[in-house]
Amino acid sequence: MQRRPSPTSRAREALDARICRLICPIAAAMVGICLTGIGLLHVTLAIGRKAGFADDLLAVDSLLFLVATLSSYVAVRRLEHRRVHTLERIADATFMTAMLLLTVACFVITYALNA
Repeated sequence: MQRRPSPTSRAREALDARICRLICPIAAAMVGICLTGIGLLHVTLAIGRKAGFADDLLAVDSLLFLVATLSSYVAVRRLEHRRVHTLERIADATFMTAMLLLTVACFVITYALNA
């Protein structure tokens, strides 16, 4: 005999699915932004400026955004609720970590180029 999910648990599942559907395209776009930043830093290196370790930060950041993208995509595609919630937590954690790292990279780039 199966138990019917309560209205609050159904609302939570719908909310979780919406969050994963939001994280996936945003994180994918952020990978592109990180790669663009790496390209711009290499252009500044070509004209004689130092980039420091900002391009390394952006490379790690793009990998974190990729993990967030893939985990949210798989969470949307899966049907098992326990696995979906784990993947949603991974997507949330890696997305927030990557956003913080992107902010740090922006500060490093700003101060490295102004020095």
